[in-house]
Amino acid sequence: MSRKFFAGLALVALGIVSVSPDSALGQAGAPAAGVAVDAKGVLSHRVFEDPGFQLTKQRIAAAKSGLDQKVARQSPLRKVSLTRLQAAIDEQLAEGRQPTDEMKCLAGLTRIKFVFFYPESGDIVLAGPAEGWFEDLSGRIRGVESGLPTCLLQHLLVALRAFPPGGKGPNVVGCSIDPTAEGLSRMQAYLRKVRPRSAADGPAIANGLRESLGLQDVRVMGVDPDTQFAHIMIEADYRMKLIGIGLERPPAPIKSYVDRASPSQVSSNAMQRWYFTPDYQCVRVTEDRLAMELVGEGVKLIGEDELVAASGERKKSASVNLASKAFCEDFTKRYPELAARSPVFAQLRVLIDMLVAAAHMQQEDYYGKANWKPSTLLDENKLPVRTVNAAKHAPTAANALVKGGRLVTPVGGGVEIEPRQALASRNLLSDEDGKVQAKRSEIALKDLAKGQWWWD
Repeated sequence: MSRKFFAGLALVALGIVSVSPDSALGQAGAPAAGVAVDAKGVLSHRVFEDPGFQLTKQRIAAAKSGLDQKVARQSPLRKVSLTRLQAAIDEQLAEGRQPTDEMKCLAGLTRIKFVFFYPESGDIVLAGPAEGWFEDLSGRIRGVESGLPTCLLQHLLVALRAFPPGGKGPNVVGCSIDPTAEGLSRMQAYLRKVRPRSAADGPAIANGLRESLGLQDVRVMGVDPDTQFAHIMIEADYRMKLIGIGLERPPAPIKSYVDRASPSQVSSNAMQRWYFTPDYQCVRVTEDRLAMELVGEGVKLIGEDELVAASGERKKSASVNLASKAFCEDFTKRYPELAARSPVFAQLRVLIDMLVAAAHMQQEDYYGKANWKPSTLLDENKLPVRTVNAAKHAPTAANALVKGGRLVTPVGGGVEIEPRQALASRNLLSDEDGKVQAKRSEIALKDLAKGQWWWD
């Protein structure tokens, strides 16, 4: 008698580019891709073919020749003063010009590693590695040397607006992509009728799962859903689930949940839910609270098991799925490799850094202590970030394999970021050797030229 294995997933088709750790050109044959959201909020996938990476090479060469050489050179620790950046943007706007590319790309930062505050001058400084940048075929801005995504002003603005001066900020920033109760009920009814005879029935079963589940719901929490910030969270969630059920080969040696699962140990109505969360022990602060460092990779994947009733209602399971647990642990362990090769995972890490940094600035009241109001940075009319259609629905994709037993695993979950958790006293790391304080002391603000807002 044939046995059956089913896996269902809400696939959100968003920007996908695989990148090798030592080259911006990426792995051979990996196409650039992007996302389109129609007027009804339904996501669709776009792929940009680039045989031999010829177009990408041209864009990198053009960027290297066109960028100012000072900002284009690699820097292990570039500094950006938010207070001076706003003043420079105000000058641009007053003269009827938009922010420059240097401003939009935060002088080429690829990671935010430090936040420094200088009460005497009122400067709030972000610092991290930096390099020149180019725009790939999918519209993603990436470093010309490493291929890592560039930190963008529009993403930072979303984080700052989520945690403004004097405000509280959301408890959770994140997203969720989940099947509807009606879709789950239809899926359960469909599965009761399925009688597969061999592995060749897999594609037909997968198609039946897609049709029965239908469109799945996309929900964004804590930030505006019509921002690129929200789209990145959704894309990272999608890519993780795709890897989990074996529909995409990851650019790191991660064994999928599908390959790990033992059908005999999983209920036929089990539903796996996986969430990205920050590694909350990621902040090191100085005793005077004037400097903080973001340490580690900052991202974890956790699992939550549920059962699906015939009605489509979801309930938490008392048992732990060991295959799901192992997949989450392996994904977390391999996250640095994933981030080096798949820009969206590096972008998710940067978004978490930005949220934690913004929550830290709010909690320590750097704004009040500096007697500074980031009025322009917080103004949607002056610096709009709500520039894309909000994703509301995602078409279902499903994987149906014959494997030793009957296992049904529609996948839910998403991204859940609680920035203030990283700043809780129980999670803070101390600056025992004084290295963070030393980094802050290295900066000589008095040497900056008038109008200068970044430096190495």
